[in-house]
Amino acid sequence: MVKVVTTEQMREIERATDAAGVSYDQMMQHAGRAVAEVVKLLLGNNPPERRVAVLVGPGNNGGDGLVAARILKEDTGAEVGCYLAKQRGEGDPVFEATRAAGVFIAVAEDDQRWRVLKNLVSNADVLIDALLGTGARLPIEGDLKKIMEVAAGALIRGPLDREIVAWPAAPVRATHSRPMVVAVDCPSGLDCDTGMLDPVALRADMTVTFAAAKFGQLAFPGADAVGELIVADIGTPIGLPALAEVQVELATGRGVGGLLPKRPRDAHKGTFGRAVILAGSVNYTGAAALAGAAAYRVGAGLVTLAVPQIIHPILAAQLPEATWLLLPHDMGVINEVALEVFLNEVGELDALLIGPGLGREEQTARFMRGLIRGPGRTTRGSLGFVPAGGRATDGSLSYQLPASLVIDADGLNLLCDIEQWWELLPPNTVLTPHPGEMARLTGLDRETIQADRIGVAREKATQWNCVVVLKGAFTVVAAPDQRVIVIPFATDALATAGTGDVLGGCIVGLMAQGADPFSAAVAGAYIHGLAGKVAGEETTSRSVVAGDVLRAIPLAMPILESPG
Repeated sequence: MVKVVTTEQMREIERATDAAGVSYDQMMQHAGRAVAEVVKLLLGNNPPERRVAVLVGPGNNGGDGLVAARILKEDTGAEVGCYLAKQRGEGDPVFEATRAAGVFIAVAEDDQRWRVLKNLVSNADVLIDALLGTGARLPIEGDLKKIMEVAAGALIRGPLDREIVAWPAAPVRATHSRPMVVAVDCPSGLDCDTGMLDPVALRADMTVTFAAAKFGQLAFPGADAVGELIVADIGTPIGLPALAEVQVELATGRGVGGLLPKRPRDAHKGTFGRAVILAGSVNYTGAAALAGAAAYRVGAGLVTLAVPQIIHPILAAQLPEATWLLLPHDMGVINEVALEVFLNEVGELDALLIGPGLGREEQTARFMRGLIRGPGRTTRGSLGFVPAGGRATDGSLSYQLPASLVIDADGLNLLCDIEQWWELLPPNTVLTPHPGEMARLTGLDRETIQADRIGVAREKATQWNCVVVLKGAFTVVAAPDQRVIVIPFATDALATAGTGDVLGGCIVGLMAQGADPFSAAVAGAYIHGLAGKVAGEETTSRSVVAGDVLRAIPLAMPILESPG
């Protein structure tokens, strides 16, 4: 996993790295080398025929850009030009080394009508943005603002000369192109703490950031300007306390691969657990099928769907691998009579998912209250889900909720009507709200939640003693012990009905195999996000439906399971 830090935390990491024996100059050399290596890949074959322009700011970020320019010139022979926002001192060794390497140097104060800047940018194959780093504060003003405006205008050249209003007989090639933009540490104009973006910000295709990701790179609108995010080493010692103690992380494929339950060759279906999914109603039949299929696709050995009896014929053909627990209903929704049937018939299980497509009718709400509260129970300590086999003194069934419990969708909406509901759930119950459901659970408005997704998720996970999966772009997974992992996917392919049911199925399927709740939530959310990305790339994100995400899970899993 990759750490996610504030700008102040990053300054402390740099100070600690310097104190540990890696100087600021050495860090700059590492940073510039990392940027240069990324640009080399973009230059492709015959780099001497390619052109690189570097926008150089007055601070350390500009120094990183100068180092990258020198290395690119020395290593590839590409035509490299640096445009300095401000003249750097003649005694600056980084500047002198870059000039000595034969890099073309231009300075803004000598550039009449910005002709040199326009030329450098418009003729470049790659533009390196090293104007402003993580410490920049908005708004951008003065000469820097003008340089960014001119550079942004020069990025587009040769606009389309006609508008396509019908599909042509043969494809029409666009007659414009632009340089690939690589940002050094962050796009200039991005506030790396808040994600706010200056109107003149330079939008990058790739951002090479150093040592750790930054909060603002994972928050909108700024995240839209980051492009592909690459986290590069700058020599920070392994185990450096200032970095190791950071509790917010960004999930990586390698890290998530290590969370997946093992698959022994001599396994049988019981090895990989039984997931029970309590879901569905006459108006939402597909939710149960999507969740059940997802649980199977991530490796669960057996999936049982507990659904209203009336929708079973619709579902059975969609998911022939499932087993079924058919429940009493009123007009197609689970009623309170179903509680005793469920408890009597469900049998042994390894993980339980409650909620996809249940609906919010009063009879279902009474079922949910009975399931969560239990007979005469009002405290957390009396719950957990091993059927206790006996009856309470009032004649009702005595039972415990399962330790491996996921509540999603309408299950969350029904929780809101239960007083102090978080005291009734097993520790580390996984809750998977989208921002609207989180607003109902917390009483906060959506805007407040979206403005501080990490902070709100972490606070509520601790208060509720639950694992909170706050869905959306860059899904946040927070544990009661303050650990937070951000899932690095933001795609509109997942902004369609039913994808949340797929996520719930992924998580319960992993828990059934023995993954602990936090690991299952992180891995499930990553698989879900990666599958959405894969589905969107197969055709177009606009056309993706939840079934496409489900079908992409088998394409996503090998990426995580491959060695290295």
